Amino acid sequence: MPSSFLTIASVLALVGVAACTAPLPHQEPTNSTKVATVPARTAPAASTSTSSAPQAPGAGNQVLENDTAVLRVLAYADRVRSLSPAELGPEFARLSDARSPGEQMQLALALAQLRQTPELIRAQDLLTRVLANASLDATALHPLARLLATRFGEQRRFEDLFDKQVQQTRDIQRRLDQTAERLEALKAIERSLGARTPAAPPPGNSTGTTNGNGSDKTTRPRSTP
Repeated sequence: MPSSFLTIASVLALVGVAACTAPLPHQEPTNSTKVATVPARTAPAASTSTSSAPQAPGAGNQVLENDTAVLRVLAYADRVRSLSPAELGPEFARLSDARSPGEQMQLALALAQLRQTPELIRAQDLLTRVLANASLDATALHPLARLLATRFGEQRRFEDLFDKQVQQTRDIQRRLDQTAERLEALKAIERSLGARTPAAPPPGNSTGTTNGNGSDKTTRPRSTP
């Protein structure tokens, strides 16, 4: 009996040791044991856009003045476009002493309406003076001055080509006139030579002779006996 009791006690002891050393089953953490994770707040990205630099107090007024100057020149170009050379005379008189860039542009436009090579050369010279001017009034007109200078250059080349064609036509007409004059001279010589040729005698008098008293003496053939 005592030995049986010892054996049972030993088995229970072994079971208890095994229970203590066995791993606990994996359990999901409950809400009370979960650690709340707070997302880290990212720093705001630095703004890459830079604010526009403040403009000078008179910059807006200057831009408005530049636009007004360009519009004034364009309006003048539209006005003189339909003027005749006689009607352009007062404009030439008014702009004869053009000193400001705007007046120089207007005079160049008026000269270009004559469509003559000397006037186009003078208009290009005026535009060159405007482009060489570094003042604010002139720089506002520089884009328009460059555009007009290019246009006047092309117009000048067309005018030169037209003048060459006109000169060639005149040369051809002059040669034709000379050829016609020579032909008329040859015809006159031919007519004069024809007037000097003596007229041929009538057919009936081809075998007769004239005696002293002016009567005709016809030679008759002798009869054969």
